[in-house]
Amino acid sequence: MSWEIIFIIALLAAALASFVLERFPPDLTALLVISALLLSGILTPREAFSVFSNPAPIAVGAMFVLSAALEKCGAIDLAAGLLRKLVPLGSTVFILVMVLTAAVVSAVINNTLVVVVFLPVLVGLSRELKIVPSRLLIPLSFAAIFGGTCTLIGTSTNLLVSGIAADYGQAPLGMFELAPAGLPLLAIGTVYLVFFGPRLLPERETLSTILSEEERREYIIEAFVRPGSPLVGKTLGESGVWRDKTTRVIAVIRSGLTLQTDLKSLTLQAGDRLELASRPSGIARTRALEGLEFSAELKQDLEPIAAHEALIVEGVIGPSSGLIGRTLREVNFRQSYRMIVLGVHRRGKRIRQDVTEIRLEFGDTLLLLGADNALNLLRRGEDILVIDRPYVPSRFRRSRILLVIGVLVAVMGAATAGLAPVEMGAVLGCVFLFVCGVIKPRDGYRSIHWNLMFLIFGMLALGVAMEKTGTSAFFARSLLSVSTRWFPGLPRPLLLLAGVYLLTAILTEILTNNASAVLISGLAIGIAQNLGVSPRPFIVAVALAASSSFSTPIGYQTNVYVYGVGGYRFLDFVKFGTPLKLIFFIASMILIPLIWSF
Repeated sequence: MSWEIIFIIALLAAALASFVLERFPPDLTALLVISALLLSGILTPREAFSVFSNPAPIAVGAMFVLSAALEKCGAIDLAAGLLRKLVPLGSTVFILVMVLTAAVVSAVINNTLVVVVFLPVLVGLSRELKIVPSRLLIPLSFAAIFGGTCTLIGTSTNLLVSGIAADYGQAPLGMFELAPAGLPLLAIGTVYLVFFGPRLLPERETLSTILSEEERREYIIEAFVRPGSPLVGKTLGESGVWRDKTTRVIAVIRSGLTLQTDLKSLTLQAGDRLELASRPSGIARTRALEGLEFSAELKQDLEPIAAHEALIVEGVIGPSSGLIGRTLREVNFRQSYRMIVLGVHRRGKRIRQDVTEIRLEFGDTLLLLGADNALNLLRRGEDILVIDRPYVPSRFRRSRILLVIGVLVAVMGAATAGLAPVEMGAVLGCVFLFVCGVIKPRDGYRSIHWNLMFLIFGMLALGVAMEKTGTSAFFARSLLSVSTRWFPGLPRPLLLLAGVYLLTAILTEILTNNASAVLISGLAIGIAQNLGVSPRPFIVAVALAASSSFSTPIGYQTNVYVYGVGGYRFLDFVKFGTPLKLIFFIASMILIPLIWSF
């Protein structure tokens, strides 16, 4: 064993540890991997940076743009909105149609975006169905995963596996090549979700339901610092307004402008207008402060703020949010968004520490308090997805919907007929939509999950290094030797196919689906070549296994989204998803050899 192989194995172990411990974001870990390969001399700069011209990530990025175009013209909202008509039919029929709808849509666009759009709709409709959202959100995430396995463009995982197969001299995956296995798995998964979901899924509280009745009754009031007030010249921290958590300052307005500064250290001046959020128990104490007067129209009686004026909502941090890695204090959240963060949920638990000092992560669920106009501004941004008040476009642009669908059909048709590779068709489709004004280039670039892209590039570089140093061949020979020694009576192709599937399925729960697919694809092809059999069943096994992320909430982005929103615990995914994962494994081991012979 050469020192290069030892180094690659050590680097792979370090990357795995980094993914598990989450001390660094996955994309930063991937960049560190590229840096280590360059500094060690294992890869030359040309070899390392060649991954940035790989067509598979380019196709992934282009599909993000096409998916965003479909969302912006209202097509996905239209599909999600049709679910409301099914509420009178009961929860069983509703879940069945929801699963099939989400799966069909996910087969042609990015499945994360499907979850983003459907999620607030389902949270709202759960009240009409008289069930908790936790009974709907895991089925939504899993349905999006099912649909993604049916076509080449349904998930970035399939595009990556196809691209790596082409790099190894194999034919890329066809547009519908996975459908003969993906459709039966979709049917099996749908039956599991519809008939076992209501029995096995937990009833979990969302972040807003853990508030006490006192905490729910918030008022938004205005107060003025009158001339000659003893509060003039004092900071807000010294004034007594912030004495306890019953009253919070949303914003300070001076001369018509909202001050963008740290409020606790702000020195008050005569005429300052304070927007306060206060519980009933804090109103009398705030009113008693000398030199602070409430707005005249409030007089002596305070009524709860109407829904169109102020409310408590939940929002989730998206994968491309500019808030990731930053604290609320750093972004000056109260002044920038005119809303207060009442609490933060992360990985099924409410964080009890000071929320202003928490570094936000993808999937964090925030409990927000603010006025209705502030909420509308929040909805228009890209940083936080408001989940319990669905956004409804003012009008569906039907002509543009047909245009985007036409582009998607053209991309799929050209790839199916062999007229153009999928990455070429997707890029040309994006350019066409930019020129037609369906989506602005700026919005298209913003829709790409760049952290995911750099994770892919890093794993591709590691794959190149594994192939160059002989690490992949070393692993392939070792697995062949172990299988011959431990299971001498079993057919080795089927045995190793099962091993490749299980290894990928386990890693996808730890590394994410894309990272596991990139790392195992080359190894799987090497195993098939050492066996002297067709690599096709192994390529398909990697694609299907990498998308079977059901046992943990961290392996797939759709799971991360619903994790905090549904109030789930980690073990909820383990208990509900592991049986489904085993069912998919058994079904795949039957279907793959029947459809793709060795």
